[in-house]
Amino acid sequence: MTGQSFSSASTEQPLVLNWTNVIFFSTVHLLALLAPWFFSWSAFGVMLTLHWLFGSLGICLGYHRLLTHRSFQVPKALEYTFGFLGALAMQGGPIFWVAGHRLHHAFTEDVEKDPYSARRGFWWSHILWILYPRDQFFSTDTYYRYAPDLARDPFYLWLDRYFLLLQLPIGLLLYAIGGWSFVVYGVFVRIVLLWHTTWLINSATHLFGNRTFDTEDGSRNLWWIALLAFGEGWHNNHHAYPNVAKAGWKWWQIDVTWWAIQTLKTLGIARKVVMPPVQAESIK
Repeated sequence: MTGQSFSSASTEQPLVLNWTNVIFFSTVHLLALLAPWFFSWSAFGVMLTLHWLFGSLGICLGYHRLLTHRSFQVPKALEYTFGFLGALAMQGGPIFWVAGHRLHHAFTEDVEKDPYSARRGFWWSHILWILYPRDQFFSTDTYYRYAPDLARDPFYLWLDRYFLLLQLPIGLLLYAIGGWSFVVYGVFVRIVLLWHTTWLINSATHLFGNRTFDTEDGSRNLWWIALLAFGEGWHNNHHAYPNVAKAGWKWWQIDVTWWAIQTLKTLGIARKVVMPPVQAESIK
């Protein structure tokens, strides 16, 4: 899909390319390409650490399994901590992210109602839905309608408004510790890596892989995405039982995010952890 706009057979209003988004995402990707000139093992280690902290604990555990699906409960202060880590991932504020993902589950793969429907093609569900934003999915009315529990909370409202600015103190701290090498890897490489691992859940795991459950959508289990995305690649399991706290059900289905939840559960911090139903586990 190229050019300033394109039409969909099922969409009356043409989708228009948002140049602000194009410039922003292109700039971050170009800055990440500076990585070979700023490489150091310590910077690479910082990137991996922040990738896990903001990706697994922030997005997968915080935004996804805790805030979107409420698959377990933790004390409010810890919930806020996970939400804050998710905001540091620079994938949008919690209200935006949660509302969009709840829409995805409510209308999975519907070309009109699913923000990143895989039926529009791999690249649409991967990134084009952001570059050609549809008004109904990028409005505060939609956010508040599908995430009213978060929209009533002043802390999540604040995160939704200022999540972009939170990258500034991270960048300044990394520069103070390790100079530009730490900034390039700890900010730009980390952001781009996490963007694409998250987007692959929307795109690749709805097109490729195996199916354990006969869901009405095209969700798949894809092992290599699970490795990249901290367990989220067991996507067919997740779509079959979205409120279950674990995505990897078999012993060999690595689910790093579940390990963190299980640790919290063992310590008595996570409560009301939703586990797979017995009849579903027998299908495995």
